[in-house]
Formats: sequence, structure tokens, C-alpha cells
Amino acid sequence: MGMDDCGSFFPGPLVAIICDILGEKTTSILGAFLVTGGYLISSWATSIPFLCVTMGFLPGLGSAFLYQVAAVVTTKYFKKRLALSTAIARSGMGLTFLLAPFTKFLIDLYDWTGALILFGAIALNLVPSSMLLRPIHIKTENSGIKHKGSSLSARGPEACATETHCDETEESTIKDSTTQKAGLPSKNLIVSQNQSEEFYNGPNRNRLLLKSNEESDKVISWSCKQLFDISLFRNPFFYIFTWSFLLSQLAYFIPTFHLVARAKTLGIDIMDASYLVSVAGILETVSQIISGWVADQNWIKKYHYHKSYLILCGITNLLAPLATTFPLLMTYTICFAVFAGGYLALILPVLVDLCRNSTVNRFLGLASFFAGMAVLSGPPIAGWLYDYTQTYNGSFYFSGICYLLSSVSFFFVPLAERWKNSLT
Repeated sequence: MGMDDCGSFFPGPLVAIICDILGEKTTSILGAFLVTGGYLISSWATSIPFLCVTMGFLPGLGSAFLYQVAAVVTTKYFKKRLALSTAIARSGMGLTFLLAPFTKFLIDLYDWTGALILFGAIALNLVPSSMLLRPIHIKTENSGIKHKGSSLSARGPEACATETHCDETEESTIKDSTTQKAGLPSKNLIVSQNQSEEFYNGPNRNRLLLKSNEESDKVISWSCKQLFDISLFRNPFFYIFTWSFLLSQLAYFIPTFHLVARAKTLGIDIMDASYLVSVAGILETVSQIISGWVADQNWIKKYHYHKSYLILCGITNLLAPLATTFPLLMTYTICFAVFAGGYLALILPVLVDLCRNSTVNRFLGLASFFAGMAVLSGPPIAGWLYDYTQTYNGSFYFSGICYLLSSVSFFFVPLAERWKNSLT
């Protein structure tokens, strides 16, 4: 699970480049096949290292494709209700606690190999859903091209014959949509009306092949530049968001992993402890939707809500060691789920507000890379704290401090805005 979660964040910069080159739909379909293939190949696993690749790396990489595409597409489809749409889109993540009993049911019924094959079949449903991701500006572009084509056909070859400069004025402009989508400098290929037949013959054909090779070299060169692009490191808003994103991800998984374990150390029945996880998942889902709706009312800036939720999560986790009975532990669970759902729903809207002129794809991809480090190191650090102190209190203290520190960067947003305005 840890490797899968890390794999969903680490490839962020690579996913941003692939998404720019191939487009959101193709990238999402590729991610769906990676997840499906990982589960299906895992059904033939014969060793733990084999499973680390097939159940950890492949589904994790596919999840990175799916998650980032979904986030970017959401920002393109929605502007006014971005927070609410994001909350609805990710609200299902709060119900992942249902996967444990469902997985056990499948294993009891079909063995572990059959369960993995069924998970692969379920993941394959992401392919048709990915096909529904359509560019929102495609109608405008097509209508413009269609309008030019209709005006050209209306005039016809007879009209061209009566005009001396027809070859110069009536031209078909063919743009490479892939390079245009990727942000490459668009290069027009102009084919005159009465030269279209001879264009692909003789030296013109070789010239066309040379141009195609040049375009391929430019795509590769552009991809390398994007992969090692450091322009975001000159953006103060990138540091503000990444600092908060990294520390909040570092803190989030610690209570999630150690909640039931701490309940067991307090002598609480395992069935009662499982209710804590169920309540947390349901309340986190509801909290995300409410938080998204409130943020879309624009009473205050979204990052103020985000900052407040992070501070409340920090305070809640610092007080968690005081919960030594089941009712108190349930109170902690309710508070943490509500506040965590509140800030999780606003990660993407806050990113959109802060990234300004930078593309959301690159901004989110690079920030996710650093967040992947936190996801990888958070649970081991909490486990080491338990081994050192023989109590889970240290883990919750560590989580609370990380949450409080993650909110600090947002206090510098007004300063960064003044610095940005002074440059413009």
C-alpha cells in the first residue's frame, strides 16, 4: 500500500509532460491499462519482489496518471464551482474503508488469484470512463476550421481560376494539434490549392520528411526541457503550496494507520475499533462536500479556509493522547475526519488560485513529487517513534506538529502577492 501511494505522487513531473504531449484522454486510458495490467500480472506472482513491482509500482504509476489527469480536467471543466466539483470527484476516497471487507469476501470466495483478476476487471472500467474526457475547446477550434473550409469550397475552383492571386490567398493551414496542445511553438504547413498534387512528389516529399524529423526532434527536446524545467522554483507561490502539501501529506497517513492500533493498546475491542475507521471515512466524505460548497461562496479566499482546517487538524492531533476511552476516541475521530475532509477538498482549488500563470499540470506534478517523499517517510517515522517510546502518543504529537507547520506557509501569501505585484 505504501509503495502504491508513493507511486501516485512521485511520477508527477513525468505525468505532466506525457499529459501535455498525448492529451488527458490518452493519458488516462494509459493509466487505466497500467492499473489493470498490474493486478492481472500479480495473479501469477511467485515472490514478494515480483508483487512489489506488479502490485506496487504498476498500479501506483497508473494511479498517478489517473489522479493527475482527473485533477487537471476538473480545473478545465469547472471554474465557478471548482471546490464543490473537486469535493464530489474525490469524495469516494473517504469510503475506501469498504475495500477491506470486500477484498476479504473475494479472497474467501475466489482465492487471492481470483480476487486480483476481479480487481483488474473492475479497474478496466476506467477505460470507457476515460474516453468521456473530452477537450472543452474542441468545438470552437473545429468551428473555425469548418468555417474556413466552407468559405473555400463555396468559392470553388472556378473562383480560383478567375483570380490571379488565388494561390497566395486561398491556403489550407494544417496545424499539428499534438504540438499545439503540448505548448510547442505551432508550425503551419501551407499547401496551395493548385500545388497539392505535386507537393508529395519529388524534392517536396523529402522536404516534408525532413520537416517531420525536425518536429520529432523538437518534441523530444521540449519534453527534456519540461522535465528539467526550473522556472517554478522562481515562483514563491510554488514554495508556499509545496511546503503545505508536503507536510500535510506527511501528517495525514499517521493517524490513519495508527488509529486502530492505538485503540487496541487501550483495551478497546477490535470490532469497536473498526467502527472508528468507518465513521472517519463517512464523515470525511460529507465534510469534503460541505467544505467545497462553502469555499465556492467566496466569502473569503479559499486558502484561508485551507489554512484554518490545517490548524484545527494540528490541534486535534495534539489533543489525541488525551482520548483514552472509546467515547473520547470517537470524539477525536469525528473532529479529525471533519477537519481533514475540509482541507482535502480545497487542495486543488487553492493550487489553482496560487499557480497564477503557471500551468496546473506542471505545478501539481512537481509538488506531488515532493509530497511523495512525505507519503513514503511518514508511516516509517511514526513506527520508529512507537518503537522508541512504546506508545502511540508520539506519533499523534508528530502528526499535529506537521499539520501546524504546514499552515505556516499560507501566512506568507499576502507578502508573495505584494512582491508579485511590484514586479508587474
